[in-house]
Amino acid sequence: MKKYLSFFRVRFSTGLQYRMAAVTALTTQFFWGLLECIIFKVLMESNSVAMPMSYSAVVSYVWLKEAFFALFNTWAADNEIFGMIVDGGIAYEFCRPVSVYTMWFSRSVGSRMAEAALRCGPVLLGALLVPAPYKISPPSSLFAFFMFLLTMILAMGVTVSFCMIVYMLCFFTISPVGWRVLLTGAVELLSGAVIPLPFIPQPYRQVIELLPFASMQNIPLRAYSGDLTGDHLLPAVLLQVFWFVVMTTIGVLLCKRAERRIVIQGG
Repeated sequence: MKKYLSFFRVRFSTGLQYRMAAVTALTTQFFWGLLECIIFKVLMESNSVAMPMSYSAVVSYVWLKEAFFALFNTWAADNEIFGMIVDGGIAYEFCRPVSVYTMWFSRSVGSRMAEAALRCGPVLLGALLVPAPYKISPPSSLFAFFMFLLTMILAMGVTVSFCMIVYMLCFFTISPVGWRVLLTGAVELLSGAVIPLPFIPQPYRQVIELLPFASMQNIPLRAYSGDLTGDHLLPAVLLQVFWFVVMTTIGVLLCKRAERRIVIQGG
């Protein structure tokens, strides 16, 4: 376990060095979050039909999504891993006396947490300073904040395990582009990154909420605002655990198969 914690620490400390890139990204995320809040405000004021979420819950959802964007995005995966698979550098990874899957998993978590650590503070500070009604609200309760932290950890685990499956599938193709486009293209909509899932009409929403993508950012962001509470929260947490176990198992099996049948390209 110590060696995997070392991989995590190295990648985390490396990620903290890219401060200028983080500053550029967080300014984009702040203004994009403010724009989203304005758009939802116009939408709710122009629609006489009851909205599935309160506006304060939507605002909190948007700001938290932007603040912790690095934890949940799937399209910005680790290009270094894709590069090693394509150019043959993966041969050196398999020579290490460690589990390739666990090593890449710990490195991915370290990278995401470092990037989120650089961005979340300024974005949340800006979200607190903007005027009402665009200001982020405090959590609905102490329990909601605790569940937000718990479900956010689980959501990051589900996100990373999904990305690990994408990495492993790239062993069986000449180029990783196809798998990246196919598997990550739909995640933005199905995980609630484009719009919160409660805004998707029934019965599509019932199906989407059972998919692993809904166990990513959708659950923690709604838990914070109190939109996901009571009898609906526990099943959502259990679903996160289920998908984390399932996708981790799939990723490990694909990794073992790749180790037995790998063909090194280039190198």
